[in-house]
Amino acid sequence: MKKYIPKWLFPSKTIPVTPWRSNHYWKSKPSTILILIIGLWLFGTGEAFLIAANAGVSPWTVFAQGIAVQTGLSIGWATFVSGVGVLALWIPLKQKPGLGTVLNIIIISIALEVMSGILPTPTTSALQVIQILVGIAIVGLGSGFYLTCHMGPGPRDGLMTRIHLITGLPVGRVRMFIEITVLTIGWLLGGQVGLGTVLFGVLIGYSVATWLKIVGKITKK
Repeated sequence: MKKYIPKWLFPSKTIPVTPWRSNHYWKSKPSTILILIIGLWLFGTGEAFLIAANAGVSPWTVFAQGIAVQTGLSIGWATFVSGVGVLALWIPLKQKPGLGTVLNIIIISIALEVMSGILPTPTTSALQVIQILVGIAIVGLGSGFYLTCHMGPGPRDGLMTRIHLITGLPVGRVRMFIEITVLTIGWLLGGQVGLGTVLFGVLIGYSVATWLKIVGKITKK
């Protein structure tokens, strides 16, 4: 007999339309902006879980760590600087930002700064893995909220989609090229690459897609 597996456990292939979805990049109802802020804070908190686990972080956080090592900035400020730098690349690409784009840079940077300083550092490999997995799940949950607000892509997502549109290259290939590039540069600058980096790369797509599916299911009319 085949075991029954709930359909909501299968990851979403699209971004669901939610009651809080905005039709404008720069203005929306307060509830949408609140959900956007919560989602971005959760995203940054999930990344902070990986930093505190001290076993490797996501490619973009490796890049931010490299900047922090070379400049003496804190991880929050280094993340903010890298986000602004990526946003500057939008200018020649003619990509349009939104309120979500701006808040992405600010709130994730603050969440990283605050949460990475108060989260525990695991003392065993097993606890490190658990903390990494929890962090990846929280990043996915945060993505499930902020992506469904539809108030502008994050700096990195906007860079990816615009390069995809201009070059015609598959979006997955563009994302892989960007992630490998920033990971390599961050590592050369002194960022931490390890088990957390590998697990994040393997699991983050499924985590985001699964939470999008759950959010869509819960909010479905």
